Amino acid sequence: MSYKIIISGGGTGGHIFPALSIANEIRRRFPDADILFIGAEGRMEMERVPAAGYNIAGLPVSGLNRTDKLKNISVILKFVKSLIMARKYIRKFKPDIVIGVGGYASAPTSWMASLMKIPVLIQEQNSYAGVTNKMLGKIAAKICVSYRGMEKFFPPEKIALTGNPVRKDLETAREKDAEALGYFGLEGDKPTLLIIGGSLGARTINKGVRRGLKLLTDAGVQIIWQTGRYYFETIQEDLKDTDYGGLWFNDFISRMDYAYSVADLVVSRAGAGTISELCILKKAVILVPSPNVAEDHQMKNARALSDNDAAVLIPDVEAEERLAPVALELLGDKKKIRSLSENIALFAQYDSAERIVNEVVEIIES
Repeated sequence: MSYKIIISGGGTGGHIFPALSIANEIRRRFPDADILFIGAEGRMEMERVPAAGYNIAGLPVSGLNRTDKLKNISVILKFVKSLIMARKYIRKFKPDIVIGVGGYASAPTSWMASLMKIPVLIQEQNSYAGVTNKMLGKIAAKICVSYRGMEKFFPPEKIALTGNPVRKDLETAREKDAEALGYFGLEGDKPTLLIIGGSLGARTINKGVRRGLKLLTDAGVQIIWQTGRYYFETIQEDLKDTDYGGLWFNDFISRMDYAYSVADLVVSRAGAGTISELCILKKAVILVPSPNVAEDHQMKNARALSDNDAAVLIPDVEAEERLAPVALELLGDKKKIRSLSENIALFAQYDSAERIVNEVVEIIES
């Protein structure tokens, strides 16, 4: 079937990876489908999407400035310009449907598609819907969500519980894979802590790890530490004259399937995409929500798990002091680790990309 589909959004890996997963599933099922991405100029989707083999058009849209309100005049002007450009792209491409995955470009594209009587499906990744998606929910034909109880934000009849698509290689990651242990130079009989603060890095998580590095390694804990691009050189310089056994660190982990495979405990921010991965992989986790996100949605994501004993929550302001001691205590408590793993698995949503594409097809065909 030769469907024509626009996928709009991006800004961070948390939006881009699910978007590409949806596109890949469409392409797998319908090889003749024509897919166009619409992203925000200057954001990472403008590089990542073409690298994955898809066409992308850019909009000059940007987010609201929450500190300098006067700068929002230009934000509004950019939004109006983006609406006009989105109209041009939609008119030229003639899509059967527009899929909004969140991020700056999602709003003008989805809104304009609705005005042009083209059906819209939006994906809400978080446990707490943001202002934009709450508005788009009114005009969307379907809202694909990852958490139960989203009726407080969207019309119940429009909701489909699908989960967030995750990378296929992660769904097949094996526990304590020998090849994975060799990749990081680790031993299979020692507890392993995985720290992931995002591709750019998380300052407080990194400070907490650095502060507790000796405590952890002296106790025999092996560490895989993704420092993030912003902090790698500083940490590398700081550690150049030290020798911590069982420590692997880099700015980026290219084999996340290996990293998850060997990890007994994970330390992470609370982005929706990462949480979806942790649920599917049944990983015990300490969540340190970023305070620098819209409407504090990472804290709400974390609480949805921690309130059900499916994760340990450490507020960002406490991470530097508490992170290492809490991690060490958990790694020494196999019963607690097992409980966290069992409870987080209850939140897992499998085959999410396939389920979202099922909704897409149903909307187009109807």
